[in-house]
Amino acid sequence: MPIAIRDDVVYIMLKKIQDSAREPAPESINFNESDFQGIALTPADFLGHLDYLNQENYIHAEFSGNAYGSQEDVPNLINSKEIDFRVANTYGAPDGPLPHRIQFKTAVLTDKGHRMLEDMEQNPPRSLKRGSTVPIATKDTPFLEKVKIKGGLSDLYDARDITEVVFRTMRDMMPNQTVDRVAGELHKEMEPTDEKALQNEIEDLWQDTNPLVRFLSRVRQPLTIKDDTFLFRVKQEASLQQTVDPETVVKAVFSATKDELTEDRIQEIKGFLPGVIRQLWDAA
Repeated sequence: MPIAIRDDVVYIMLKKIQDSAREPAPESINFNESDFQGIALTPADFLGHLDYLNQENYIHAEFSGNAYGSQEDVPNLINSKEIDFRVANTYGAPDGPLPHRIQFKTAVLTDKGHRMLEDMEQNPPRSLKRGSTVPIATKDTPFLEKVKIKGGLSDLYDARDITEVVFRTMRDMMPNQTVDRVAGELHKEMEPTDEKALQNEIEDLWQDTNPLVRFLSRVRQPLTIKDDTFLFRVKQEASLQQTVDPETVVKAVFSATKDELTEDRIQEIKGFLPGVIRQLWDAA
């Protein structure tokens, strides 16, 4: 049975494909549940929207992975011999989970897709304005809300705790002069709220809310931290759930932070980051 094409789903898909194409040397585009928060999207709906965009020449894409796994009840909306993808297990069929996630080998917007996205950005789908779907983070979005949205996190407290660990790990690689220059540009509230635990300035998170950790940061020498160590620290110290990808949340914190900084500070911080982490910084 034909599915109804939702403009909010089309917008989110086109927007993510466009944003991913801007990243340095993107390897793939991954869709997961956090991209469609608040939307009741079944596997059939998801596949149908992808099929629609591809068949109508809004995108040009190649997919990798196992098309339908072992789930025989997934509707054959796309010719699996031509297009192959995986669906996040959170979209699993009622009788069992589907393979892990959709992964694009390549995906770009066509000229037709760019025109469609430009029109939708000028007049966003009404459902996005009502907040019934995943919000769109902009420079005007409060800092912690931005981390929450882009990191696919469940609440603002998780966003705060993860941000503090990412900041702490970044700070450990920098001399005090750099730390102070960055702090000087982060004088903005984390979140407009009546909850005292979320009323600090971003600078307070950057400097660390733990007085002992803040003191030790001032007296230690800068450390050399490798990519794996950076991500491991974030995962362990922030107690990330198994379903939360460390790179995704690090990039979310980076993106929100860069919105608050001058280009001079952005480039200064970049010089202290190791290879993969630096790529996340550039892409954020």
